[in-house]
Amino acid sequence: MSFIFALKSKTRCLYYQNNLKLHIIHHISTHMNFFFILLITFTHLLTPSVSKAQSFKENIEEYRTHYRDKFLNGSKSLLKEEDLKYLRFYEPDSTCRIQAVIRLTPDAQEFKMPTYSGLERPYIKYGILSFHFKGKNIELSVYKNLMLKDNPAFVDYLFIPFKDATNGNDTYGGGRYLELRLGEFKGDAVVLDFNKCYNPYCAYGEGFNCPIPPFENHLKVKIEAGEKVFAKSH
Repeated sequence: MSFIFALKSKTRCLYYQNNLKLHIIHHISTHMNFFFILLITFTHLLTPSVSKAQSFKENIEEYRTHYRDKFLNGSKSLLKEEDLKYLRFYEPDSTCRIQAVIRLTPDAQEFKMPTYSGLERPYIKYGILSFHFKGKNIELSVYKNLMLKDNPAFVDYLFIPFKDATNGNDTYGGGRYLELRLGEFKGDAVVLDFNKCYNPYCAYGEGFNCPIPPFENHLKVKIEAGEKVFAKSH
């Protein structure tokens, strides 16, 4: 009887030990699975942000590649290939890609916008863009070039000449330009991407009729995005 009792006790002990081991293994496995799920979730949340940042930078770099290529295309090239190295830009900055709202100006009258050559060109104000940037509420007027109104390639073209607090230092002293197409608007909203602002032709040479940004488009903030001053003197 003592032998049988001892055997039963030993069997019961082994049973409890095995159950304890299984419980520990299950506990560790459960926590490992939970950790693994957290890791996958974190990676899933992080990856879109990284991809989004990369795709934005790649988009701007691709835009600038096409921009450089335009200088070499056409019957009268503005720059030579060896001059392209003097084109300089700010690093792509997603905070300078801004949602703006337009207020149309249907009663605006045609006016003559002066150029740096002394000539004038006919324009009309299409609307006023409003947006928030660097803690300030800012407005920029948008214009249509009336000399292009009958050109099918530019019928939806909008022009935004502006100056900002970087002019004469990092950027060309005569201001910079942005352009939009009517198809970019979603109702009264549009994305204004200062990473794509560019210099007038006057920044590269003489003899061009570059529009002078109207006073209403002189901004007091620094727009540290887009094209910088051309690094080669002329």
